Amino acid sequence: MWLSKALAFRQAAEREGTAADMGVTTIGGASASVMTRGEQRELAVFAPGGLVWQPRAGDTVLVIQGGSGCQEQCVAAADTSAAAPEGMVPGELFLFSQGGASIYLRQDGAIAVRGPLSLEGDLTVEGDVSLTGRVDINGPLYINGIPYQPCTC
Repeated sequence: MWLSKALAFRQAAEREGTAADMGVTTIGGASASVMTRGEQRELAVFAPGGLVWQPRAGDTVLVIQGGSGCQEQCVAAADTSAAAPEGMVPGELFLFSQGGASIYLRQDGAIAVRGPLSLEGDLTVEGDVSLTGRVDINGPLYINGIPYQPCTC
């Protein structure tokens, strides 16, 4: 009897529709609500490992259905094609925020960072450094391991 119930449940789920659907986020955040065929509330949001992402209200997102009978749903991705930089080619990666900050990993190996940059920890640079604009140094400055002494002449 349990087998016939399980088969009937699975067949009903298959008749209901697809295992993935596009929708528009009505409530953003880590527990999103999305309008697909109807509004689905409190959906878990998943992103690739090492990346934390939360959709905004109005984002077009991919909703995946799974579990027994496709009862469980989650938001897996958003349509970000409008934010792609001009001339972006396959193999490149563009990470951006709504505040305008971005990191663009280009096919030629270049990395373009946009926005105020704050680093914590040690920084080692090998190669040429070119600076344009104001440079503030808070703390001692060492050149070739020797503390810098400004000329007082």
